[in-house]
Amino acid sequence: MPRMLDVSEDVRAEIGDEEADRLLAGHNAPGSYDCTSCRTPGDSDQERTSTVLFVGEETAVLAFAHATCIPSQVVQVAEDQLQGAVRSITGEEPRIEGAAPEQAVLGVTSGLILINGALHPALVVEPTAPIARPGTSGFGGDEFLPLLVEQGFRPVSDVNQVPAQLPGWSVLVAMGRLHAVLQPGTGGGGQVAWWQAHQPLQVTEGWRTAANKTHTVLVFAAPVGSIGQQPREDLLRDALEKAAANGRLVAAAMPLAGT
Repeated sequence: MPRMLDVSEDVRAEIGDEEADRLLAGHNAPGSYDCTSCRTPGDSDQERTSTVLFVGEETAVLAFAHATCIPSQVVQVAEDQLQGAVRSITGEEPRIEGAAPEQAVLGVTSGLILINGALHPALVVEPTAPIARPGTSGFGGDEFLPLLVEQGFRPVSDVNQVPAQLPGWSVLVAMGRLHAVLQPGTGGGGQVAWWQAHQPLQVTEGWRTAANKTHTVLVFAAPVGSIGQQPREDLLRDALEKAAANGRLVAAAMPLAGT
C-alpha cells in the first residue's frame, strides 16, 4: 500500500522533484514515526502524514507529522538551534560524555481558553528540550519553570483562574500575526524579545478578536513533554489542566502590543 504522504509545494521546491517523488512512492520514508508536532507515534501506511522540512543556514532535516496536527511545510530554524529541532523530531535526548546539552527551541501554540464563561486569547510555551540555568553545564535538571517564576510568572493550580499581570512584559501582534513575546530590558532599557518567531505566526480571527477585546494575552508555560502540539483547543485545555495538576505549569497575563 502506498504511503499516505503529503508533500507541499514549498517542501518539494526545497528537496527537488526527484526526492519528493521518491517519498511519495514510499522510498526514504519510514512507515512508523514520532510526530514532530505532538510527539506521539504515527504510521504513514495508515494515516495522512505531512512532510516537514526544518531548514537552517547550512543544514536541512526532513521530519514527519500527523496531517491532523500540522500541514506539510518548510520551517526556517537558526543553524545553532537546528539540533534542538532535531531533538523535537526524534524525541531523543542524546548525551555525549563531557558535552554540554544542545540548545532548546521554544515552541509556541496559540489558542482560546474559556475562563468563567469568557474566552481569553492564550499562548502556550513549551521547549523542545530541558532548559539549563545560564552559566551552568545543564546536567543539573530542567530549570525552565524556576527561571520563569524568578521572572514573575506564577504557578498555576487552577486553569479556571485568570493569571496575574506581569509588569514590563507584552505580546507583540501585527497584522494578525504573532511576532514576539517581549520582556523588560536590563538596566532600565526598552523591551527585548524573550521569544521571537522565525517567521510571524498566523493567529485565528477568533483569537485576534478576543485579544483586541481584552487587550490582554494569557501566556502559559510548561516544561518539555508536558503539553505537546494539540490539534484542538479542547485537547489543549485538557493538557493544560493535567500539567497544572502535576505542578508543571506557570502563567502570566500580558498586555497586547499591536493589533
